[in-house]
Amino acid sequence: MATRAEQMAKTHQAILDTARELFLRNGYDATSTRDIANAIGITQPALYHHFKDKEVIFLAVITTVGAEIKAGIEAIQVRADWSPLDQLTEVSLLLTHKHPADVFTLIHSSFKALTHEHIRELGGIFVTDYVKPIQTVFEQPDMQLHVGVTPQMATNFYITSLSPLFNSFHQIGDPHADERTRVQTLLKMILYGVASEPENYWRQRSLLVDN
Repeated sequence: MATRAEQMAKTHQAILDTARELFLRNGYDATSTRDIANAIGITQPALYHHFKDKEVIFLAVITTVGAEIKAGIEAIQVRADWSPLDQLTEVSLLLTHKHPADVFTLIHSSFKALTHEHIRELGGIFVTDYVKPIQTVFEQPDMQLHVGVTPQMATNFYITSLSPLFNSFHQIGDPHADERTRVQTLLKMILYGVASEPENYWRQRSLLVDN
């Protein structure tokens, strides 16, 4: 028979596991402590015995997921035998497998409901566990960015361009293709654009401006 301490630890972990599933799928606003408690089969007062409010639970969930994302990206980044496209493909798959919904929207949409202290903490997690690890991929010599495009700019553009991977409404590429192919279709658009510059485009533009 489990001791009280063991049962408390089990309930504590069940709260985190259930909250993780609900927060990542439905977002912060659409998930209540009542939803979490009901899914586990405990009362709200019992839940509050472990966590003082919803914000604390959300922060604990994102802290855990963020650490997993950071470790996963670091493991991908050391694969020198992979091209930048291959590395970004794996990073994208990692993000979509950990996050059922758009990670950027999930985190930033919660800001309006959080205290200033928790916003700072959550923003720090996002930068440390998501932005900076991804930026290291764009900082590699093989990642030949256009002149004037910094790794930080590329990282921000990449993160905010991933939404088609998290829903079918704005899906990019062949819907019948495998997941990796669909991811790489979007990544090629992010990395290389959607159109080629016409021959002598900038020279012709300069002539028009001069005239």
